[in-house]
Amino acid sequence: MTSDPASATPTGPETDPSHPASISVLCAERCHLGEGPTYDAGTDTAWWFDIVERRLFEMDMSRGGFRVHALPFMASALAYVDGDRQVLATDVGLVLREIATGNLDLIVPVEADNADTRSNDARAHPSGCFWISTMGRNAEPDAGAIYAFRDGVARPIFSRLTIPNAICFSPDGTVGYFADTCRNELCRVRLDPATGLPIEAPTILHRHTEAGGLDGAVTDAEGLIWCAIWGGARLNAYSPEGQLVRAVALPALQPSCPAFVGRQFDRMLVTSAYQGMDPGAQSAASNGQTFLLDIGRNGSASPYVRL
Repeated sequence: MTSDPASATPTGPETDPSHPASISVLCAERCHLGEGPTYDAGTDTAWWFDIVERRLFEMDMSRGGFRVHALPFMASALAYVDGDRQVLATDVGLVLREIATGNLDLIVPVEADNADTRSNDARAHPSGCFWISTMGRNAEPDAGAIYAFRDGVARPIFSRLTIPNAICFSPDGTVGYFADTCRNELCRVRLDPATGLPIEAPTILHRHTEAGGLDGAVTDAEGLIWCAIWGGARLNAYSPEGQLVRAVALPALQPSCPAFVGRQFDRMLVTSAYQGMDPGAQSAASNGQTFLLDIGRNGSASPYVRL
């Protein structure tokens, strides 16, 4: 990766006096390693994972109904194929899940022959391409990679990453973003909007130098990049030019990933984790809970993945 000379020096975060963030607990069920939130506006349902405990959570946002689905593998993120099926990023590869029955079928293996890695971050591109990342189970240096699943094939597009995170896309699909939490570098790469595949080498958009690390991210409808700061107890918003423009304090030390929810995509779900904390911090009720934020911004629907 190369540095982008046009990237501006980040400024300090600003609050939005016209719309201060409000935060509530969406789900008090604590996650060892909460990750991968996704939302379906058609059914007003949010989904997320506890990777370590092999659990998939389902929350009916309208009725407040909550279910926990046990999984036979570690899974970390999902996207929708249509109204009846999901594709899950797992430690064996991409798996098709029927929502009504929970039936699971392997679509394509991804590093299934490497017992030392598992899936991590993922997000669907507007074209239907699905980006997923892998990492070492113990965050081994350079063991991770990012794959693009398209036309039935998962091809590696970036390698020698340690904890690949923050996968998200500009609203028009012409730019992709990702980070290596270990290096604390948020990168941008130009994409072919018709395929979701890179058309040039990535450049460094922002270097995070404050407490915590860059974790999961999502873009809003205007292109701001909202990134969970693992170990920093906050959510940072970056402009497409790499400037830090806003920070929202969170009640959990290790927020992991945001997603816009609500039929107008006007609220944000943020997962968190207690993984790796000392016993005192682990016992704090807020660490590992899932939160609902009103930040005065709107997102957009998650694209369907093309099988």
